[in-house]
Amino acid sequence: MKSVNETSSVEYANIATQHTYNGEEFPAIVVNSTGCKTVADTVEFVRANQAELEAKLADTGSLLFRGFPLDSAEAFDVFSAGFGYPNFTYQESLSNAVRINFTERVFTANEAPKDIEIFLHHEMAQTPISPSKVFFFCQSAADEGGATPLCRSDKLFEALKAEDPSLANDFKEKGLKYTTAMPAADDANSGQGRSWKSTLSVETVEEAETKLSELGYSWEWLDDGSLKAITPVLPAVVELGDGAEVFYNQLIAAYKGWKGVKENPSSAITFGDGTPIPKEGLERISERAETFTFDIEWQDGDVAIVDNYRTMHGRRPYGGDRKRVVLVALVASDR
Repeated sequence: MKSVNETSSVEYANIATQHTYNGEEFPAIVVNSTGCKTVADTVEFVRANQAELEAKLADTGSLLFRGFPLDSAEAFDVFSAGFGYPNFTYQESLSNAVRINFTERVFTANEAPKDIEIFLHHEMAQTPISPSKVFFFCQSAADEGGATPLCRSDKLFEALKAEDPSLANDFKEKGLKYTTAMPAADDANSGQGRSWKSTLSVETVEEAETKLSELGYSWEWLDDGSLKAITPVLPAVVELGDGAEVFYNQLIAAYKGWKGVKENPSSAITFGDGTPIPKEGLERISERAETFTFDIEWQDGDVAIVDNYRTMHGRRPYGGDRKRVVLVALVASDR
């Protein structure tokens, strides 16, 4: 067997449930065929093959590393840092999902109760600042369920253009506005339960208003001390460097998972000009997305790298006695 230092090729595995797009398997599954026995070995393997891995990620939208010696948040931190990408700390975001930090780079994917589904979305696409890549690490897989669904949103938008070109054009031309409610205090029982102080990384009303103003938000303080914030116009569709158009937003997550939105979508999401998005369109998109979705059935030690522009992700509910622990590291945007 070649030593890790001599290795410059990557071996991929195939499983029956993978999707195939343009001759590429989704996701691409990278296996430890070179005998990496330590985290240092694994980082050497990444650095020796980084150009190929990055090209495969750009083509497929997601890489799944399986069988590598990664077993802790600290090991995952070293692995993710080994790519040399600029870190995106959670404090930079305006996402109100509940998280727990393990290291400066690594935190829990979401602390929502295990019976709650987190629906497909691009990470922080409902904010003006979002990461370019998401690293996921399975430290402990659930006994039952808990898969991470991945959806190719370029393929989803292709389908939408073919089936409803007028709606697709409205998304592309008008963009979106999101309205979010940030509670006065953290709520651990909600998937979006961070208070406005935690979400904005501020301590005072004045600091909150300054930050919102700098990012182009409008806002309203409610009688219970919570904050209603409305984004500037954000894209619903983004064109990538290869010409692909991706459905880059949080529409499915908002429509299916945010409180009260399914009953009244305009309470949280509208076109950028303030006009309502047809509910039947949101239903069609949510249903059609499943066609392009692959569920990662986690194994302990797995790492997935997700291109946050090309691929949406979510979380299936889970059960059993074993605690599901999936950790995340984010990469700053290169756009």
